[in-house]
Order: sequence, then structure tokens, then C-alpha cells
Amino acid sequence: MIRALVFDFDGLILDTETPVIEAWAQLHERAGLQCDRRAALDLIGEVDHDFDPWTSFNIDVDRTVLEQEHRVLTRAITRQQPLLPGVRERLDEARQLGLQLAVASNSSHRHVDGHLQRLGLFEYFSAIRCRDDVARGKPEPDVYRAVIDVLTIAPNEAIAFEDSKAGTIAAKRAGLHCVAVPNGCTHHHDFAQVDLRLGSLAELSLSELIKKLGLSTTNEC
Repeated sequence: MIRALVFDFDGLILDTETPVIEAWAQLHERAGLQCDRRAALDLIGEVDHDFDPWTSFNIDVDRTVLEQEHRVLTRAITRQQPLLPGVRERLDEARQLGLQLAVASNSSHRHVDGHLQRLGLFEYFSAIRCRDDVARGKPEPDVYRAVIDVLTIAPNEAIAFEDSKAGTIAAKRAGLHCVAVPNGCTHHHDFAQVDLRLGSLAELSLSELIKKLGLSTTNEC
């Protein structure tokens, strides 16, 4: 019986991942340098991953300035992104079904909470747990376990929605059902471990999705 839905944030609710890579690429192009977009794509969904984005630049370049320019450009591109398809519809449907809603993210509260407030979604969620709440980020299960503790439910009473391999591994390790909804940055990831893969959150209604998983909600019992 499903009592809660737990959403990743980056790349699942809002495309904040493409802007990170696009800003990185634009800074390279401005400097007349080439960049390896695939190397950046491999970072999506990971934390504590060794990757130097500025190796193509001269060794004496001021990396502090580059990082600041990257943050400013990323924020500007991100603010132009719409909610990903089906997000608001699934959240509204979850409310109608009496399901609890939560976020489990590898990003910081400042990042996640700020965007959710800006988008008018913050009040939908009864629990938001982020990288700064736990010792280890995804693919470790810590952030999902933290969410389950707040919701006071069993892990198998929740469905996680994730767009990356690392996220889906974290959800499954924590014992949740897991639906993969990859985006343009993560469609190449291995999602062999998930219970269902969708093209977008607009593909199925929540009732159809839960039925497809062979599950039910309290309203259906």
C-alpha cells in the first residue's frame, strides 16, 4: 500500500542539470577552448565525484573567477527553465489521493528550497531532505532513509521518482519502489534496477502508474 511519493529535484522537477553543463560549455567556447560534454554528463546524479572542469584552461587561470562566472551563468540559464512535463499534475493528483509528498535531493537546501519556493511548489512537500542533512549523498541511501524517518512510514510504502542511475540506486538501497524518469542528460544511464521507466511524468496519471506497479493507495482499499 502506497502512502507517499518521494521526488528527486534536479532533472526530475526542474532541469537544473542541462544549465550546469551549458554554462560550462559556454565558458569554454568564449575562451576558444573545447570541452568534453560527456565527461560532465557522467557527473549527473553523483556527489563527491572527482572531476576538474577547467583542465583545458591555462594553468595560471584564476579558477575562483571561473567558478563565479559559472555560477552566475548557470543561475541565469536555470531561471529560464520551465517545470518538467507532468510535475504539477502528479503533485496535484497525489494530494487528491491523500498521499504524502517529499523531496530527497543530492543538492543543498538553499538550492532546492529556493527553487521550490520560486516555483510555488514548496508547500506541496511535508518533508524535504538534502545533501546537507546526511553524511553521504546518493548513490548511498542516506537521504531516502532520512525522508522515510520524517514521514514515519515503511520504505515499501513509498515510491521514489528519479532521473539518474545514482538516484535510483539510492532509492532501491533504501527499500523504496522506484520509477526512473530520465532526461536529456541521463537517458544513457543504466536503469536496470528500477521498477518502471517513463519518458516523462506526463506519460501516465498517478493512478495508472500505481496500478502498473501492481500497488494500491489507502483510498483504493
